Amino acid sequence: MGCGRVGSTLAVSLEKRGHSVAIIDANSDSFRRLPSDFDGQQVTGLGFDRDALRQAGIEDAHGFAAVSSGDNSNIIAARVVRDTFGVKNVVARIYDSERAGIFNRLGIDTVTPVTWSADQMLRELIAHGPHVEHTDSRYGVTLVWVDIDESWYGMDVANIQRITDSRVAYIGRNNEALFPQPDTILQDGDDLWLLVSQQRTHAVQRIMNHEVQEEHR
Repeated sequence: MGCGRVGSTLAVSLEKRGHSVAIIDANSDSFRRLPSDFDGQQVTGLGFDRDALRQAGIEDAHGFAAVSSGDNSNIIAARVVRDTFGVKNVVARIYDSERAGIFNRLGIDTVTPVTWSADQMLRELIAHGPHVEHTDSRYGVTLVWVDIDESWYGMDVANIQRITDSRVAYIGRNNEALFPQPDTILQDGDDLWLLVSQQRTHAVQRIMNHEVQEEHR
């Protein structure tokens, strides 16, 4: 739902990957954003209108993306698709991050452009992370790549997890992903990805890019 810049780009990308696509928009002029060779179905109507959804083939759909410019429209459409038509794979774009968290807890996956853009800008502006790779707002868990002070090299995973109150997701070593055991030793040159609670991302990064405290050695 929504044939703006995001919706049209998403529709074209899905079609290029071999998926059949239908796109709904209340303004038929919006379909001009689609390339002339776009083969997907174009339905003029409201994305939360059941007739428009049926015309777009919602009863056979494997996924639904609500990416109109309005939070309320996206939320309503996502809930209609999930609750009325039983589509489980539903994603809604929500600008209000507080509301996004609520709907995540209700089982509707959300993308928050403002928060995502801010995270990306911070990643480019600040050399020392935390570099957020993924956040699951529903459960308050974040996957981060952390900058490591050299004093941490030689420490095992069990102690890293204990000190940072996190979980080591994987280690990048020699261009390969290593899924470590508790006794795996962090080596010079390793990259480290941690799973941490969302509110502790900055605290964990501060711990990791400073020298290991003497009492933890």
